[in-house]
Amino acid sequence: MASARYISIEEAAQRLNLHVRTVRRYVRSGRLKAVRVGKQYRIAPEDLDALVGATTAAALPTDHVSQRRHTEIVGLVWIDVIDPEEGERVASAVKGYGKGWLNLTNPVHVESLYDKDRRRLKLVLAGSLSEVGDVLTMVDILATRRAR
Repeated sequence: MASARYISIEEAAQRLNLHVRTVRRYVRSGRLKAVRVGKQYRIAPEDLDALVGATTAAALPTDHVSQRRHTEIVGLVWIDVIDPEEGERVASAVKGYGKGWLNLTNPVHVESLYDKDRRRLKLVLAGSLSEVGDVLTMVDILATRRAR
């Protein structure tokens, strides 16, 4: 049964407790079904429920905010014996990858700091367990490729 009331990307993001850009990415990739009205997308509540696995929109109160359990990690990585230029190259590559170069579902927040005295690059990674794991794999490849 089709719903007469479609919701905006912004309302869907609020209900899913996600960033608006994430919901737009879901729509563009086909993960979330939506219809385009002019320059904006509209989403049927049934399609939003299908994304989160809810039974029907009618079964939920209208003020219900759908929440899905997720896990996050904050990790610190030190790369020793690295010169400033190589440290900058590694930090830039990790930041770009964390932002979703290779289609990460949820971007990983990456901060970097180079310690000149110790010749050490420090990276702070924050995000979902699986996405940070993917970024850590890249860090390992970048850090050990030059060290060999």
